[in-house]
Amino acid sequence: MTDLEYQNQAESVLKAIEKACDRLNDESDVDIDNQRTGGMITLTFSNRSQIIINLQKPLQEIWMAARAGGFHYKFNGEQWTDTKDSSEFFANLSRYASEQAGQPLVFFATA
Repeated sequence: MTDLEYQNQAESVLKAIEKACDRLNDESDVDIDNQRTGGMITLTFSNRSQIIINLQKPLQEIWMAARAGGFHYKFNGEQWTDTKDSSEFFANLSRYASEQAGQPLVFFATA
């Protein structure tokens, strides 16, 4: 993947996360504060726990840090998958955000 292709794919992930936070805040009583600085988004939940998603351009990866741990994702041509167990990024984000928010939350790839 070229650097431009990586940037386009990774940027679409960040946009989808921002859009999902807006949707979740509108449709439920969850309160997710999302702050974006360049290639990093910090999601802060009402209990003050955080999930941080960060682009790693030199490695062409997306990193996620949550209470459950730190995870690295690479684009496989179709989706972003964990470099250790091949699980999908948005499924994992949904799981970790749900755990930290204390209620079911769904994030998906469409921005």
